[in-house]
Amino acid sequence: MSDDWNTRTKLVHGGTRRSQYNEVSEAIFLTQGFVYDSAEAAEARFLQSGPDEFIYARYGNPTVAMFEERIAALEGAEDAFATASGMAAVSGALTSMLAAGDHVVAARALFGSCLYVLEEILTRYAVEVSFVDGTDLDQWRAAIRDDTKLVFFETIANPTLEVVDIQAVADLAHAVGAQVVVDNVFATPVFSNAIAQGADVVVYSATKHIDGQGRALGGVILGSRDYIRGTVEPYMKHTGGSMSPFTAWVMLKGLETIDLRVRAQAASALALTEALQAHEKLRRVIYPGHATHPQNELVTRQMGKGGTVVALELAGGKDAAFRFLNALRIILISNNLGDAKSIITHPATTTHQRLPDDQKAALGISPGLVRLSVGIEDTDDVLADLLQALDAV
Repeated sequence: MSDDWNTRTKLVHGGTRRSQYNEVSEAIFLTQGFVYDSAEAAEARFLQSGPDEFIYARYGNPTVAMFEERIAALEGAEDAFATASGMAAVSGALTSMLAAGDHVVAARALFGSCLYVLEEILTRYAVEVSFVDGTDLDQWRAAIRDDTKLVFFETIANPTLEVVDIQAVADLAHAVGAQVVVDNVFATPVFSNAIAQGADVVVYSATKHIDGQGRALGGVILGSRDYIRGTVEPYMKHTGGSMSPFTAWVMLKGLETIDLRVRAQAASALALTEALQAHEKLRRVIYPGHATHPQNELVTRQMGKGGTVVALELAGGKDAAFRFLNALRIILISNNLGDAKSIITHPATTTHQRLPDDQKAALGISPGLVRLSVGIEDTDDVLADLLQALDAV
C-alpha cells in the first residue's frame, strides 16, 4: 500500500493479500489452523512468526490481518488488533494494560457496558476508578494524579452527544505519564483525528459504522505497534476475544463504502437538525455539527463534521416519546447505530435502562430523549417520517 494514497483508495485496497489465484475480492481464509512443511518449520514459526506467517486463528489470520491493516491506515495508527465485539475491544484495551493498584480517570457519560467494566470488573481487581464530567477540564485536572495510569472517555458521549476535548485531556494525562484511551464510535473513523490529537489508544465497535449494515459483531483496538503486539495481542489471544475470519471479511466490505456512507449520513443529520430546530413538540434538538450545539466550535476543530447521530428531546416525556416512536414508518426502533437504515431508540428504557434515575438525570438522559442514528435513505423521506410521527404526539 502506498503512503500517498488518499482515504477512499486506502479503504478499497489497503492491506490486500492475494492468494495464488489472484482473486479480485478479498479471500476469506476460513480456517482455524495452518500447516507447516516440517517439524522444524513449526518450531521456527512458534519461536517467531513473520508478518505473513500464522499459527492459529485466535492469534491471527490472513483475512483478519487485511482488516487490521486497512483500518489502521484509515485511523493513522501504527497497528490494530481486531476483536469479537466492541466491548471486547473496550475491555481488552483497558484490562490488558492495568494491574491491581492502578488508577484510572474516566468520563462519567459512558455506554452502560463500559460503565460496568469500569465500576464492576476493574474495581473487583483493585483498580481505582475516578469519574468526572468529561466536558469539564477542571474536573479532569483535579482527578488526574501523579500515579494515574490511564484516562478513558467517549469522544462523543452516548446518547447526549457531549464532546470531550481530546487534545486538552491528552495534555493533562501525558503530563503525568498516563495513557489516553478513547472510544471513538460516534466520531467514526472517517472524521477521527484522535491519534493526531493525542490519543494513545482508539477503540471502535466495528458493529456500527464499519460494518454499517447490521450484519456482524466486531471491534478493533488501534495504537502503537509496541502496544498492539506487545500488550494487546498476548492478552487477547489467550483470553479469546479475537475476531473471526468471516467477520473480518464482512468488515472489509464495510470499509470499502464507509467514507461514502458516513459523509452522506452526516449531511442528512445536519439537514434534519436544521429542519426540526423550531418544532413545537421538541424541547431540544442535539447535533454536534449544528451551530446551536454548545461545543460546535470544538466539534468543527476536532472532527470537521458532526457525525451521524441526532438526539431529540420530546416535550411530553416518556409518553410522548413512545407515541412518537410508535408512529414512525421508515425509521426503525432498534438499539444499534451507524447502520445504513435510520434507527431510533429510547435510551432511558433501553441502552441506559439499568442506570439509577439520579444518574440518568445527571447525564441528561431524560424520559423524553430519543437517539436517532441517521441512515442513507433520502433525507426528505426521513424528514417527512419524523414530522408525521411528531404530528401523532
